[in-house]
Amino acid sequence: MQGRKYLIYDVFTDTVLTGNPLAVVVDAGGLDTAAMQRVAREFNLSETVFILPPENQLHRAKVRIFKPASELPFAGHPTVGAAIALAQQSAGPKTTTQAGILVLEENIGPVRCAVSSGRKAAFAEFDLPRLPRPVTFRAVPEAVAAALGLDAHEIGFENHRIGAWSAGVPYATVPVHGLKEAAKVRMNSDLWLSLAPKVDGMVVSPYVYCRDTVNHGCTFHARMFNGIIEDPATGSAVAALTGAIMHFDQPVDGPSQFWIEQGIEMGRPSRIRLEIDVAGGTMTAARIGGHAIKIAEGTLF
Repeated sequence: MQGRKYLIYDVFTDTVLTGNPLAVVVDAGGLDTAAMQRVAREFNLSETVFILPPENQLHRAKVRIFKPASELPFAGHPTVGAAIALAQQSAGPKTTTQAGILVLEENIGPVRCAVSSGRKAAFAEFDLPRLPRPVTFRAVPEAVAAALGLDAHEIGFENHRIGAWSAGVPYATVPVHGLKEAAKVRMNSDLWLSLAPKVDGMVVSPYVYCRDTVNHGCTFHARMFNGIIEDPATGSAVAALTGAIMHFDQPVDGPSQFWIEQGIEMGRPSRIRLEIDVAGGTMTAARIGGHAIKIAEGTLF
């Protein structure tokens, strides 16, 4: 029976069975939107990517990104995973990854990616297709704290306060005092939905972060919740976090690099690299990158 090849990658990690798992359907030609949604629901991972021929022949591929219940215009770990999967599919027999630049067509627009080989796993980074913009989020700290199982006094550190940003997918950036408070978070999805607005049809999800970290070399520790489900690595949330970093930390002109750890509390440790270019006190560009490693492949009938 003829079928479609699929791959499973762990993304934002160089170690198998950590990071954020991703399904990549290599040849999705002929599948309509409803079929893609059903396949994504069958995999039941946080996201599934479908690879299609590009509309612009100068680009590498068109990709569509689905959660189990909806399609996304853009997401970070599917972009990294898809770029590495395509580079490895194109590699010759003597290499495991074809390093270089490729452009993926996502619903948000063209996304430029750079892929390189690594000692343990390939690495890919992408330019943010859209820089973060502030979005309206009027919930008071006491309500946000209650929805996250925290006390109001545990919200905030230094000059960081609750904000909301979107670089394609909206998030509320919720700073907490430290690792103890981050580990304490328990999501009350009903309460959160009662206070979180929708932006472009998507509910604003909470992205909890602190300056304290478990791993040396990381700048922030983070957790992200989508309903009661926790995500082990969220590139689109890091894209939103760039708005908070610019607003509260005001990086100096030039390039700045940050590593964000996530997924530790759920046993799926991940590391995401963020680079921000600043000129005249304004962010001019940003890039998100990470490793990905293939853990399985098969045929979808």
